[in-house]
Amino acid sequence: MRSMRAASRLALSAAICATALFAAAPSAAQEVAGVIAVKSPHTPKDTMDKLEGLVKQRNLNVFARINHAAGAASVNKTLRPTELLIFGNPAGGTPLMECSQSAGIDLPLKALVWQDAAGQVWLGYNDPAWLASRHNAASCPVVENLRKALAGLAEATIAR
Repeated sequence: MRSMRAASRLALSAAICATALFAAAPSAAQEVAGVIAVKSPHTPKDTMDKLEGLVKQRNLNVFARINHAAGAASVNKTLRPTELLIFGNPAGGTPLMECSQSAGIDLPLKALVWQDAAGQVWLGYNDPAWLASRHNAASCPVVENLRKALAGLAEATIAR
């Protein structure tokens, strides 16, 4: 019984410490392994609308635009603005899958726009180098092209 109480206290202490560390790091939400996040000066909707327009201008397919906040509202939950865009084309994704077919689980490409608790809008996407590494395809020649394409889309989206 005593060891169970001690274990419970230890678990509670660990949870409190983890929460305190997370709260102390204001950019922790942006520091997710394999995710590149950039600040947007636009509203969440304007950021996503601009990104979607740029994706279409570059002749990429938009497979879905998912409004997570609307989904949350449909079950009486509250979520700050959060939208996901799923996009790509076979010319960009197939070469990565040729290097490692399991990369197909992370394709098509995705970009997330969200507003944090401080009101800052972010645009995030998976780092292609991280994806390639995840699928043991770090030397895949298409990775640099994907990296440049996504960085270019992000930069154009957040431009004034």
